[in-house]
Amino acid sequence: MNIKILDLEKNKAKIVFVSEKHTFMNLLTDEILKDPAVDVAKYEIEYQFSDPELLVTTDGSKDPVTIIREACERITRSCDELLTQVQSA
Repeated sequence: MNIKILDLEKNKAKIVFVSEKHTFMNLLTDEILKDPAVDVAKYEIEYQFSDPELLVTTDGSKDPVTIIREACERITRSCDELLTQVQSA
């Protein structure tokens, strides 16, 4: 997965996720919003074939990149658990 960081501050990050679509971005945004330090987590796809731009703002108690990384780790764990259950079935 390729990303482009557009803006990075203490409590704000704007990141473009190259070639991703609504499926992943919805999942990621929902997972980010579970963190109590998050004020805003949203994404926008300006045109049908453009790359989504994620915006995350925090209350300043946590770095937005850390929050995004932790959300991705939770998603990975959930997928690993599902794969384990499917393989054991």
